[in-house]
Amino acid sequence: MTSHPPFAVAAALGVGAALLAAARPPQQAQPPQKPQTEIVLTIRGEAGAPPHYAVPDFIPLSPDAETAAAARTIGQVLWDDLAFEREFDMIPRDTYASIPAARSVSTIPFDRWRELGADGLAIGTVQRTGDMLKVDAWLYQVRDRQSVFAKEYTGSPANPRLYAHTIADEIFQHQLGLRGVARTKLAFASDRDGQRAAGTIEQRGVKEIYISDYDGANQRRLTVDRALSITPAWSPDGRVIAYTSYRRGYPDIFLSFIYQGTLETPTKGVGENFLPAWSPDGTRIAFTSTRDGNPEIYVMNRDGSGLRRLTNHPAIDVTPTWSPSGTQIAFTSDRSGVPQIYVMDADGLNLRRLTSESYCDRPTWSPVPFNEVAFAARTGSRFDIKILELATGTIRQITLGEGSNESPCYAPNGRHIAFASSRAGKFQIYTIARDGTGLKQITNAGNNTMPDWSR
Repeated sequence: MTSHPPFAVAAALGVGAALLAAARPPQQAQPPQKPQTEIVLTIRGEAGAPPHYAVPDFIPLSPDAETAAAARTIGQVLWDDLAFEREFDMIPRDTYASIPAARSVSTIPFDRWRELGADGLAIGTVQRTGDMLKVDAWLYQVRDRQSVFAKEYTGSPANPRLYAHTIADEIFQHQLGLRGVARTKLAFASDRDGQRAAGTIEQRGVKEIYISDYDGANQRRLTVDRALSITPAWSPDGRVIAYTSYRRGYPDIFLSFIYQGTLETPTKGVGENFLPAWSPDGTRIAFTSTRDGNPEIYVMNRDGSGLRRLTNHPAIDVTPTWSPSGTQIAFTSDRSGVPQIYVMDADGLNLRRLTSESYCDRPTWSPVPFNEVAFAARTGSRFDIKILELATGTIRQITLGEGSNESPCYAPNGRHIAFASSRAGKFQIYTIARDGTGLKQITNAGNNTMPDWSR
């Protein structure tokens, strides 16, 4: 398979990478300097239906073009963010044309929004204050013209999308008690630069690590060497990416502290090591290593101390993933003859088999409150994403044979899965709801594989 599933990669030791470039922390919207009083009220739809939300462009209070552009961007991105979780019935923005644009919050035409069927109206203002941007956001219950959410944000004008992401996450938390994912990131491997690895006889193609917003915006490259970089894994605090690198001529695990521009090798260059997976508390890393002659699962502290071998079998054991409690590890093994998903305690005890598929790979454990493991399973000549409900043993398939679908990973709230698929010809990153709906393509350039979602 051209995408090289992790099990096949491990079996062939076809893993590797490069040094991550220094990256500055993203611009953050600052907490409100003068928080406004909120009325704790939940907007509801009629007869138990989801509430209808409208999100027009925010209102620019400064006359410059940059502020006007930021106001448009915040409105559009906020609409997209609120639509992503499918908790609200979002009224299409192209139906707003008949409603007069408000010049200020005091001139909002609530009657017209009510005629359009809106239960909730998310709107705000954008103003330049020196070299800063001030964004005020409100969520109104249209029927009563009552503000149920009001926040002020002041920060850099460099990234207006971040204001929208922050507002969306806070509306989800305020209205539903739901942790949103609008401010989370994706990491993935890509060959989009078309480079070839230097110093190799076969001149193998290069894959570099990229990151993007959860919706695919702001894609940027992190690795800089002409080598292979794959299997990125975000630390729980979102400040470190562990990945597999061939930069020394053999596969090893590197930790890139992406906001400090530093790189560490916790394995100290001992053996061939790949497929890192962070424990939920960020203190340990599970990984596969051939240091004892066979691919086995090991665990170490994040600084490389406390190394412990967890599996001991002549088969190939790869792709570890931690349970949310950190007390168990699921992984792929071909000890039954073909790769299947197994689970063991975090100390290597109480091992048991979870699947009986024709071929499995790349398990990923869901966050709470869900208790399930997603994985790639062979269906015919290709792969599809399946989900195993651990409490019942029930397996459901969420991709249906279009292309080959591989390397699933969960959103931090467990409601969506990112994965790689060849359905568009080349491999691209997609997101999909855990019920198999809401498919969205995230990447377009080159081949993009092995996504990981920041927590």
